[in-house]
Amino acid sequence: MAWTACWPSDVAVEFLGAGYGNPSTETTPLVGPVWDPGYTREIVRAHEASGWDHVLFPYASDGPDPAQAAAWAAAHTDRIRLRVAHRPNVSAPTFAAKTFATLDTASGGRVTVHLIAGGLTSDQRAEGDDLDKDARYDRLAEYAIVLLQSWTSSRPFTHVGPYYRAQEFVLRARSPARPGLSAGGASRRALEVGARVADVFAFFGEPLAATAAQVQLLRSFAAAADRPSPRLQIAFRPIVAPTDEEAWAKARAIRARIDELAAPRAVRTLTEAPREPGKLPENTANLRLAELAASGERHDRALWTPTVAGAGGLPTSATALVGSYRTVADALLDYVDLGFEIFGLRGYDLLADAVEFGENVIPLVHAGVAARAGTTLTP
Repeated sequence: MAWTACWPSDVAVEFLGAGYGNPSTETTPLVGPVWDPGYTREIVRAHEASGWDHVLFPYASDGPDPAQAAAWAAAHTDRIRLRVAHRPNVSAPTFAAKTFATLDTASGGRVTVHLIAGGLTSDQRAEGDDLDKDARYDRLAEYAIVLLQSWTSSRPFTHVGPYYRAQEFVLRARSPARPGLSAGGASRRALEVGARVADVFAFFGEPLAATAAQVQLLRSFAAAADRPSPRLQIAFRPIVAPTDEEAWAKARAIRARIDELAAPRAVRTLTEAPREPGKLPENTANLRLAELAASGERHDRALWTPTVAGAGGLPTSATALVGSYRTVADALLDYVDLGFEIFGLRGYDLLADAVEFGENVIPLVHAGVAARAGTTLTP
C-alpha cells in the first residue's frame, strides 16, 4: 500500500527547532518545573517570529505528554508546524491515530508525528516495554502502517499483525489532510523501516561523506520498497556568532560549561536518557557519534565533535556546527547539496540562540538555496 507525503511543495528548505517545556540544556541546569506552559508558549512563539518552520516536542518516559504540549502551543501560534514525538509502546495505534488527527485538525493541519523506536532499553522498561531493539523497529513499522491506514481509509479495515489487532476499524474523525510521519536513526534496520513508512527521515549530523553513504542506503531501501525516498532531515547544535573567532570562543566556553556540569545531576534534561556510568548507549546513532568524536574534533567546513561527549566521554548530544553566520549557512548548504531539506537545530541557550539563528542564519540559507535554483528571494 502506498501513501502520498503531505508536505508543502513551495518551501525548499525548512528549519525545525525546539518546542521544549523548560530552558535546561547541557549547559543550563533545570530550575523550576520540567514542563512550564509559559516557557513552551514563549519559545514556540519566538521560533515562529524568527523564521523557523517547525518545533519539536520531545518524548521522555518522565516528561510531559508531547501531544498535549503541542496542543497548548498550537493554541498560541498561527503558522509554525508541530513535530510531536511518540513511542509506539505507550498506546494502541488506533488511539494514537485519533489523538494526532484531532490535533492536526485543531491546529489547521500543522502536525507531523515523529515515531521513536526507543534507543535505550532501561528507558523503555520504565514504561513497561521489554522488547529488544530489533523488535522495537518491527513494531514501529507495523504501528506506522496502522496509523497511515487509519488516517487515509474511509472504509472499515481489519489489521492482524504480530503486535496489533484492529477489527473493522474506521476513523471518522480524520483530518482533512493526514498528519505527516517522520522517523529516524542510524542503524541499517532504522533506515530500512524509515524508507518503507516515513515522509521524513532524520539523521544525526555526521561528516558529508558518511552522511552521503547513509543517504544512499536509505534511498536504496526506498527503491526496494517501491516508494519515493523520504525527505531528508539532519540534526546539529549550531554555535554561531558574527565572526568565526567569536563563534569559536563561544564554542570553547560551551564545552567548558558542559565539563563543569558533567558530574551526575539529580535532575536531567528531557533530551538526556538515564544511563549506567561507563556504559555506552545502545542506539547506533550515538555509537557512530562516539566513533566520530574519537576520530577528530573538526570535520568538513564547520563540524565540531566535542559537544557529543558528556561525563566520561560518553555521547549525549548531536555534533555542532561552529562559525560565523555565513560559515554555518554555507555548511548547511553543503548538506542541501546532498539532498537535505530539513534541518533540526537547537542551541545551548534555547531561546536566545533560536532568535539569533533565525534572524541571521536562516535568511542566508534561504538565499543560498534560491541562488542554486536560479531564483531571487523577495522580502
